[in-house]
Amino acid sequence: MTEVKEIKITDIKGIKVGHAQDLEGATGCTVILAEEGAAAGVDVRGGGPASRETELLRSVNMVQQIHAVMLSGGSAYGLDAGSGAMQFLEEKGLGFDVGVGVVPIVCGASLFDLVVGDPKCRPDKAMGYAACKAAGNGQPEEGNVGAGTGASVGKFNGVADMMKSGLGIYAAQIGQVQCAAVVAVNALGDVIDIDTGKAIAGLMTPDHKGIGSSVEAMYQQIGDAGKNVFSGNTTIGCLITNARLTKAQCNKLASITHNGYALAIHPVHTSADGDTIFVLATGEVEVGPDALGAMATEVMARAIGRAARKAKPAYGLKAACDFE
Repeated sequence: MTEVKEIKITDIKGIKVGHAQDLEGATGCTVILAEEGAAAGVDVRGGGPASRETELLRSVNMVQQIHAVMLSGGSAYGLDAGSGAMQFLEEKGLGFDVGVGVVPIVCGASLFDLVVGDPKCRPDKAMGYAACKAAGNGQPEEGNVGAGTGASVGKFNGVADMMKSGLGIYAAQIGQVQCAAVVAVNALGDVIDIDTGKAIAGLMTPDHKGIGSSVEAMYQQIGDAGKNVFSGNTTIGCLITNARLTKAQCNKLASITHNGYALAIHPVHTSADGDTIFVLATGEVEVGPDALGAMATEVMARAIGRAARKAKPAYGLKAACDFE
């Protein structure tokens, strides 16, 4: 059997992860810095995305490397956190050389957490900058931190029956190939343990003593075309690898990695989700792209499970630890 070794995300050279959050306001942001630049790609699957600089990642467009991915809460307002990363990188002289200076390339996506805490509290430029300053200070935390601060799942029946989720990180290595995922899980649906097939967090049962099934709840109301679900949920993540990939390969890998979402979230990619995956490739080792895709799928699925399990009860919401 091939050995799949669990590692720390800090083992991947050239990558730094940092968080900043407002715990009272229930929102935050998480930055993945590649200060020396990394090949990148993206795949946006959900029907309600809030994103920044995804168009430049199309394979036909000029820019070949980016310098940061910013994941944030705050819905579309939270995209402002990316400006903080731009300031941080510019101050260090890092970015795309335009002759009269540098333009850091910062991509990002935001999730909808406005109903959990203070809807007027959103990640801004200052919070994005703070996340960058915190990056690289050891193994990053998981759970109710960064972009996962206000994350929740199981929202088909509204706020009363949903559960707390958070941010998860998982990293693995096969031979010399390293692969890691950072993901903030804020899905309309339920989080599933990929080893047991059981729900970890999601739509609670009517008595709130267990975890029900979002899919079953949807089936029971399949004829209600006008049902109002949250207008923005969204699982946002970044897949990081030390593999040498082209921009086109990064885009394909982002697409494949959505299989990890499909393994660990039921249902996924709904019209009320803005599910997005970025890829960063630092270019250290050669790799078989299809094998890397299989590895990335599992890594992302396990990071999603950690996002649910590392979350703590907060803002009146129960978490997975209340049922395990």
